[in-house]
Amino acid sequence: MTKINLSILALGVTLLLLGTGAQNPKKRPAPSKPPKVQCCDEVRSLKVQVANLTSLLEELGRKQKTDMMNVVRQIMELVKQDHQLEGRVTEAESKYSEINNRVEIMQLQTLQSATQTSSDATYDCASLYGKSYKISGEYKLPKDEFLGAPELSVFCDMETNGGGWTLIQRRKIGLTSFNRDWKQYKNGFGSIRGDFWLGNDHIFRLTRQPSTLRIELEDWEGQTRYAEYGFFTVGNELNSYKLFIANYSGNAGDSLRYHNNTNFSTMNKDNDKCVDDCAALRKGGYWYNCCTDSNLNGILYRYGEHTKGTDGITWYAWHGPNYSLKRVEMKVRPAGFQP
Repeated sequence: MTKINLSILALGVTLLLLGTGAQNPKKRPAPSKPPKVQCCDEVRSLKVQVANLTSLLEELGRKQKTDMMNVVRQIMELVKQDHQLEGRVTEAESKYSEINNRVEIMQLQTLQSATQTSSDATYDCASLYGKSYKISGEYKLPKDEFLGAPELSVFCDMETNGGGWTLIQRRKIGLTSFNRDWKQYKNGFGSIRGDFWLGNDHIFRLTRQPSTLRIELEDWEGQTRYAEYGFFTVGNELNSYKLFIANYSGNAGDSLRYHNNTNFSTMNKDNDKCVDDCAALRKGGYWYNCCTDSNLNGILYRYGEHTKGTDGITWYAWHGPNYSLKRVEMKVRPAGFQP
């Protein structure tokens, strides 16, 4: 091919490329942006809503604080009224107690007069002994309207030291819990032939006449001791069955004297003279002082466990505070009893 033809061919290719050659690809259009004005309006609206909510929360906070102060003032006023009512109730109870004590004295004087003139009254084991019932065992005392005594099953000891004793407590088996509440100690519990508490109301009625208390103790070595109090009485429920004793004799030691002039306490009624709750610590109902020199209604720990702690059946003057006795009996009879 000639040079001229080659030149013409090159020129044609060049022109073709210039006319129909590769062009830059077209760029895709960018997505449209929201107008700036619309964005600013939304932000402004949100700020207004936040400001409104903040203001509302502040107002609610102020109202809550005001309501709380009103509630506190009302509570303080109620507490004040409660203290005033409590003071009035205490004053009324004091006056009632004074009147009740006078009535009790009059009743006791009438009762003593009646026992001197009537030999038919049967209200304890000493009365039964006087009617020639001289075998120890369970007896049923009849209801007596004059003495205010209901029909009552009792266990009579007609042999010890002349007989005529009415048992008010016995511990020997250990199957009956003595960690009971006020009502149970008031009415009595247990089995009259096993472990039992006669009941504080019944003990109160039995000791409205001058009475003697005898406590018999036995340890795990078979040794026995006793303590007798020539004067023994308990108050009524209003006076928390307060204990009064005097005139100790015996060979066990005087471990009940510390409890003289003390109220009865139970697991749900703390009447002791101590900061501690003695009934809860010693696991029983008793005339706790602060707390004990004896604890005849504590836990009956069996041999091998009887030195566990101070919540057992203890009599400090004999075996100290950490020895739980094997057997206990508490019994009463009229102070002037003659076999």
